[in-house]
Amino acid sequence: MVLEGAGHRVVDAEGYRQAQLLLSNGLSPDLLLIASSPAGPFETAQYHQLLKSAPAERVCLIAGLSEEKLRKEASALGVAHILTNPVTRGDLESVLDVLTPPAMHPRLSDTIDRTSSDAGLNPAVPADMPGLPYLEELGGGNFFLAASPSMLEIRRQVRLLAGTDVNVLILGESGTGKEVVAQLIHRNSQRAQEKFLKVNCAALPADLLESELFGHRQGAFTGAIKDQQGKFEQAHGGTLLLDEIGEIGVQIQAKLLHVLQDGQFTRLGGQSCTKVNVRVLAATNVQMESALIEKTFREDLYYRLSVFTIHVPPLRERPEEIPYFMEETIRRAPAEMRSGAGSKLPSRLLDAALLYDWPGNLRELRNFVTRTMILRDTEAAACELETKIEAGHGGPALRSNGKLSHGSGMRSIVRDLKERTELQMIQDALESSRWNRRQAAQHLNISYRALLYKIQQHRLTPRTARNTSAISGVDYSVERTDQ
Repeated sequence: MVLEGAGHRVVDAEGYRQAQLLLSNGLSPDLLLIASSPAGPFETAQYHQLLKSAPAERVCLIAGLSEEKLRKEASALGVAHILTNPVTRGDLESVLDVLTPPAMHPRLSDTIDRTSSDAGLNPAVPADMPGLPYLEELGGGNFFLAASPSMLEIRRQVRLLAGTDVNVLILGESGTGKEVVAQLIHRNSQRAQEKFLKVNCAALPADLLESELFGHRQGAFTGAIKDQQGKFEQAHGGTLLLDEIGEIGVQIQAKLLHVLQDGQFTRLGGQSCTKVNVRVLAATNVQMESALIEKTFREDLYYRLSVFTIHVPPLRERPEEIPYFMEETIRRAPAEMRSGAGSKLPSRLLDAALLYDWPGNLRELRNFVTRTMILRDTEAAACELETKIEAGHGGPALRSNGKLSHGSGMRSIVRDLKERTELQMIQDALESSRWNRRQAAQHLNISYRALLYKIQQHRLTPRTARNTSAISGVDYSVERTDQ
């Protein structure tokens, strides 16, 4: 609470194994807080492992008065900051004062690693469960990242689809990551070892698109000098993504419907049928309801494609993921691009990024971070976003609170946005689990004890209890108090 209240970003880990998982995945903390537990103090070998990822001067040990041996081991390893339980606000601030600047100001992450017995309170949560965000490598430089309830729900849906082979329609604005979701579905399916191919249906005219999908025979059209397989034949046994499916013409829609019905098609200019075994995923940013009403998309094809539908929300509806995406973009950039000031994103820039609408979604965010690294001018980048926000491109916080107020400060708006996002995440998890707090803690990737604290902090009660209290005249509504 002290660190977050000061504007730092905190990643919480449930013990050594989870901390190592986060650090090995590229998390580079400015401060690694290690709170020991009398039930299971850290071994010296584990300290050595952590020090490989964080310099000793950026490690802070929090130990009890009786853990003298642990203190000596930490000192021998070069740990400069050793605090004694119970820790006060002043203790933490004294450590931060030593590290600021340059370590704390430009970086993205501050990490707390607690080797406590909290995981034992919740046997449903594995001890090595990775903390937020959820990150899965997909190959080819692509990755799936989820830190919001909506994206974690998509991950859950993909797991449910793992044992089935149905067609999936993926809807969402341009740049939200629909192709990444399609890759995630393929990677978690029974066809994961087979090909994953993609066709951009909006990039080709109708004649060329038909040839691209179904192939052609020699002489079928001018330039067809030999037989050519289409993407359906090439993807046999695997998965085919039809990107921008809402842009295809009615004639190709009819042929595509035939393939989905019986797995057979005829090459352009051919006579015989070809049978294939392909799982079809489709994605579009077109409003399908409007397309069906206007008869620009066949209703029977829509229902063939949408056996299961996934809606990918725009980035403005999941702002908690913005810092993680920025961090991953930097981490995956070439070393020469990451060197220098261009790789350091200060708090002012992060605050502006959280408040900006990002109409181009992830594509715009990735291009913005890349441009900032190249130009190596974070102040100019922050001014650029603030200008756009002033011009009316503010995110949910500004749309609900009005124009950006310099008097209240951008940081207060960001803090309010973060608090409301946290409250909504906890409410969603509790309601979806029917107030099974252990399941909710597992869904949120936090400890059971931490969830109990948050419920008490936000004074949350089940909806049924609130309805009952309303009838009885007792007020048990959700309350929030500023501290």
